[in-house]
Amino acid sequence: MELNDSKVFYSQPAVVEEYARAANGVGLWRSEEKVFTRLFKPDDVLLEVGCGTGRIALGLWELGYHRLMGVDIAKGMIEEARRINSVLEYGISFRVADATKLPFADNEFDGAIFGFNGLMTIPSRVNRRAALREILRVVRPGAWFAFTTHDRGDERYRDYWVEQETLWREGRQLAGLVEFGDRWLDSPHGPQFIHIPSREEILEDLAATGWRYEIDTDRARLANESQQVHDFSGECRFWVAQKPAD
Repeated sequence: MELNDSKVFYSQPAVVEEYARAANGVGLWRSEEKVFTRLFKPDDVLLEVGCGTGRIALGLWELGYHRLMGVDIAKGMIEEARRINSVLEYGISFRVADATKLPFADNEFDGAIFGFNGLMTIPSRVNRRAALREILRVVRPGAWFAFTTHDRGDERYRDYWVEQETLWREGRQLAGLVEFGDRWLDSPHGPQFIHIPSREEILEDLAATGWRYEIDTDRARLANESQQVHDFSGECRFWVAQKPAD
């Protein structure tokens, strides 16, 4: 599994259309609003990585956050985000960019977001850590970073992961999966890659890339989400980290 494979999946017109429907119909989750408004001030310059068609950025704009930059590796996602932004006459900036090689100066942003488990769609721990280092580089000292993941420790999926441990130990895992926690999800648009981390794995990754861990919690503990949100996204874990001050 390579970075380009994930890019190809999210570049499919049908996938872009699905994300556009979410941008228009689902909007900002209650949990996202609660976390983001506590971390960031309306006048902060914010970076959203893996923005898709702009669901989070559009929701933040409507809350009064007007200094936003959204980036995504898939050109089709960015084109649709720009189209929606233009129709709504908002002023959000969107550009194509790879999270592992961000085209921004050091300390350029006051905070960053990587929503909807987007970090975990990056294949390989090496690449995910590269993205974490890049986000750290482009935010100022003391800046907050919020992101979400699924949770391999979720008791509802314990039997699945016990079975997977046996398969991986015997070398019988599905083709194309190279790290324990990798999964192919069934989707109408073909196999969709995602990595399901353990909590300990994320803590290690944050420490290894220079972030100071602040807190993590299940989405369900933050807010009662609408049925639309549940239909769009399964349970996830929110993480908050901070770039150490100089």
